[in-house]
Amino acid sequence: MINLKNITIRRGPYILLENVNWTIFARQRIGMIGSNGSGKSTLFSLLLGDFQADSGDIDKPRQLKIAHVSQETPSVSQSALDFALDGDDELRLLEAQIRQAEIDDDGMRIAELYEKLSMIDGYTAPARAGQLLCGLGFSVEEQQKPVSAFSGGWRVRLNLAKALMTRSDMLLLDEPTNHLDLDAILWLEQWLAKYQGTLVIISHDREFLDSTIDHIAKLTHQNLKLYTGNYSSFETQRASELLLQQSAYEKQQKQLAHMHDFVERFRYKASKARQAQSRLKAIERLELVSAVQSESQFHFAIPSPDNCPNPLMSLNHVDVGYGDNTIINNLNFSITPKDRIAILGPNGAGKSSLIKVLAQEMAALQGECVVAAGLKIGYFAQHQIEQLDLKESPLVHMRRIAPNKAELELRKFLGSYGFSGDRVLEAVGNFSGGEKSRLALALLVWCKPNLLLLDEPTNHLDLEMRNALSLALTEYDGAMILISHDRFLVRNTADRLLLCADGKLDDFDGDLGDYQKWLFEYCKNKNAAASAPAAHEKKKQRRLSAEEREASRPLLDKIKVLEKEMKQLQKEAARLELLLTDQALYEESNKKKLKDQLLLLSQAKASLEAVELDWLEACEERDA
Repeated sequence: MINLKNITIRRGPYILLENVNWTIFARQRIGMIGSNGSGKSTLFSLLLGDFQADSGDIDKPRQLKIAHVSQETPSVSQSALDFALDGDDELRLLEAQIRQAEIDDDGMRIAELYEKLSMIDGYTAPARAGQLLCGLGFSVEEQQKPVSAFSGGWRVRLNLAKALMTRSDMLLLDEPTNHLDLDAILWLEQWLAKYQGTLVIISHDREFLDSTIDHIAKLTHQNLKLYTGNYSSFETQRASELLLQQSAYEKQQKQLAHMHDFVERFRYKASKARQAQSRLKAIERLELVSAVQSESQFHFAIPSPDNCPNPLMSLNHVDVGYGDNTIINNLNFSITPKDRIAILGPNGAGKSSLIKVLAQEMAALQGECVVAAGLKIGYFAQHQIEQLDLKESPLVHMRRIAPNKAELELRKFLGSYGFSGDRVLEAVGNFSGGEKSRLALALLVWCKPNLLLLDEPTNHLDLEMRNALSLALTEYDGAMILISHDRFLVRNTADRLLLCADGKLDDFDGDLGDYQKWLFEYCKNKNAAASAPAAHEKKKQRRLSAEEREASRPLLDKIKVLEKEMKQLQKEAARLELLLTDQALYEESNKKKLKDQLLLLSQAKASLEAVELDWLEACEERDA
């Protein structure tokens, strides 16, 4: 159990959290939510001991082991599999101790350490790490690649795998789904369902939260409030709270108006002055109820396109891929003005490559892409925020694409995306990932595209912005093609699902629940096919091993006979040495008997030495 008592945290002159009291019980599964900058990551740092509160206390068990995802991944030559295994500190410590014991040639210590290794299930650790990496999208071949060979997003996955390998009592995950595709998210949900420790997750993915947590900790107005249930349950409870708050506010306002009216009418009338003064004091003592205010600052719409030719684009016998590697074959596909499509498919099936071909960012390997004369594409790539000029402000970015527009109009537009006041003049490099994503979306829709191509547009966006984006896309008049791991966004904005898998793009007959079942079966079959050669090789190896054992059986029998003979000779030598300890044997009258005993001992030792030599030769022959 962890207790936070009267925690207050400041950021410069501003109070981030004030008098926060929070008890985290063992095995609770908590989703922490709140707007960007509300203090979620700061609380994580506080739990980890990396940050000290300005006031208040935190009590946690001394032996509590907390695992979390590191924010940085070193560019090392170590393999991905070994990097993940480093998360198991106890395993790595035992391995180091075993190496040292072997150097010291300490047989008893080695035996003791191997017993401990067995007790912590250390022999299966590489297999468990491999399963983690496989679930997060790393193939068997990629698991052997050095960490330095992977891009930033894949290194984040490696950090996640390392955290999941850690033997922990508590697991802290800060936006774990940001760099994952839907395959990996579904796998992670299953893994977390089996986790036995306390779980605290910061996430803006409501369906992920629904699947993994049983409490919501909401940070708002410098405080924290805990709700029981998953995110959907929280939304229901929160809506009821707001209704009650608004009702109480309206009731109190009527009461205050009545009391003020009484005071104004009678405060100067002698017979009523005392009552009026009493009412004034009652008003001062009254604890005011705040009016309900919208928590979301985002209310924007995507401008309607000026025209929508039909079809917007047609692909005829198109192959998608890189160089000699074809990912999607013979694609025949048309996009009409009212299409609202979400593309599903396993990792590596070619979804992002297809979007790049549609966006004309990448040429098709073969086939024809017919584009309508009035086509205007709005393309949001996975790494769209990297295209922003970090030294310039949002207002400068807007002026570049709308040089003839008045500043007031540009400021008003940016304000709907959360950039107002001096924020429109601040350098983009100071913005968070979510703020950069918001700006990228704003720049994208300003030009009134009639075809939106969105590849993971919700990365870094908080819940309020995701909800605003969902509403805006629902009301958008143009065509949309979406790739997203955010199932809430897909369910609310797409009315047609396409499945990209095994080199084909087809309509998917079912919903996201059916896709999840399909994906698990697909991965199961793929893993079975991948493991078939390995299983065949293991079977072959077992057969060869059996043949070798059969061929060496006479030699093994000989070794057993020699070992038995050695034991007998060792016992005989020990018996003779014990007899020689008798002091009477060394008297003058027992000289002949002493001589005979010494001769017998010498013969026994000579025989033992000869048998040991035969045993060593037999063992060397066996090992060879």
